This record gives sequence, structure tokens and C-alpha cells, in this order.
Amino acid sequence: MIILMNKQDCIAFSNENPICFLASTEGSQPRVRALGFWFADETGFYFQTGAMKAFYHQLLQNPLTEVCFYKPEKFIGTMLRISGRVEFLNDLALKKKVIADRPFLRNFGLSEESPELIIFRIPHGEAHFWNMENNLNKKEIILF
Repeated sequence: MIILMNKQDCIAFSNENPICFLASTEGSQPRVRALGFWFADETGFYFQTGAMKAFYHQLLQNPLTEVCFYKPEKFIGTMLRISGRVEFLNDLALKKKVIADRPFLRNFGLSEESPELIIFRIPHGEAHFWNMENNLNKKEIILF
């Protein structure tokens, strides 16, 4: 039985599996790192970082990215890959929310007013789910 996935499935999967791997480039060199994902909703997939981080500067230079969310299960597990262009947001309400959601950021000297507190999202793009059952099938792309 084929189950078609949609944007809501992507939002739920990413929120339930917040450890993800985000790709950027530095010149022509690909870079990837594990991140603790913040949240997703109808308006996009949200991340937070610090202005001192290399990947922030990499995304400024090339805002195209791909993120992989992974849920270990059974044999291999399930992955959700989303790709799109990041959008940086300077929104006080979001900065207040991230500090409330992640109070440990204060330990790094960040606050709602800190220009070093960077929020970005992927508002539009494409996504697809992968697991061993659909390994050889054509990708079913979900546009968001």
C-alpha cells in the first residue's frame, strides 16, 4: 500500500525528530553538521544559531540548503530531507520565543536583544521521505 505524504507529515516528522543534519557550502566545499532543530509550522522550518558560527556565514553566502531529519527504527529508519532557500528573520517576537524555548542560550550571552542571535527558516522548498521500503522507488516530492 502506498501512503502519500504531505506538508503536515513533514511538519510533524521534523517536530518529533529534532536532531537534524544541515548542509551548507564554504566556497565549493560542502559542509554538514548536526543541529537541534527548533520547530516547524505552516510558515516554515525554523532554526536558531549564533552570528559567530561558520555555517551562518556560509548560509549568508549561499542560502540554498538541505536538511535531513532522521528517525531510527527497525532496520534502517526513516529520513525526511527538505531543501530550499533560507530566509533570515529579525523578529523580536521570535527572538523572545527562542529564548523562552531554549533558556540555555542565555548561558552563551544571548538575549532577545542580541544581534548575535540569528533566526532563520526554510519557508518554501521541497521534501521527500526515505526508508528502506521505498529505497528504489522514484522520489515522491512534497512541495511546501
